[in-house]
Amino acid sequence: MPTATDHRPLLHRRKGRLTLEFAPGEVQSEMDLRDPHRLVLAYARAMMCFVLFKPRPAHIVMVGLGGGSLAKFCHRYLPHSRITVLELRADVIALRDSFAIPPDSERFRIVHVDAVAHMPKLSGSVDVLLLDGFDAGGLPPALASARFYADCRRALRPDGLLVTNIFSYDPHFGTMLRRLRQAFDGHVGQLRGIAGNNRIVFAHRRAPGERTRAATLMRRIATWGSPWPGLGFGPFNRLLAHHVVAGLRQAAEFPDVVRTDNK
Repeated sequence: MPTATDHRPLLHRRKGRLTLEFAPGEVQSEMDLRDPHRLVLAYARAMMCFVLFKPRPAHIVMVGLGGGSLAKFCHRYLPHSRITVLELRADVIALRDSFAIPPDSERFRIVHVDAVAHMPKLSGSVDVLLLDGFDAGGLPPALASARFYADCRRALRPDGLLVTNIFSYDPHFGTMLRRLRQAFDGHVGQLRGIAGNNRIVFAHRRAPGERTRAATLMRRIATWGSPWPGLGFGPFNRLLAHHVVAGLRQAAEFPDVVRTDNK
């Protein structure tokens, strides 16, 4: 019987964009051919809101390469960060040149590995962990198990952050949230309405009594409180994600202007 991994990745060029699909019409990743580093999809911009919690992560680990949108963006616009991407499929990695994904270097590498088996090896070494490991069948159960989430928590440094992309219509959505809350002692929250059916969930590895930027923000979004007006409402959150991404691009493209403004 065919499995989700039997679906070969499909590339389609249309209207100046390149898409990666595992099944026709089901877009996994999308790139603007005129601006390869632009984050086209709303959920990718939403996941980049991790910089509100962790503005200068030393080590970012991503589960799932896809078309490399997040990997490319972080590589270019977070120059202080080291980035490791864990990808199960060799045929997806083979498409890296098509999507203008940078070559491996001292601060960027793609590892052909099963993230479930590899996660325990990362113990206490990760500042931000991004989970986006979908295939043709959706989110594999192994990437949403209680054991995997516990391994993810152990992979994070103290004050580290996990960000996961989950579909709201997944029949196991509620179960996954409960597992995350259990693994992270309840330090879990979302930005409402930020990416349609994609629910971007943030989980924080927090020590008891710890008061940090990430801990403070997590406490506020977990209770739908707000350091910014409108944090509990979709339109404001989508605008927030656009603002975060635009700010990172501006800081990288015009560093002298940003430094002057910060004085």
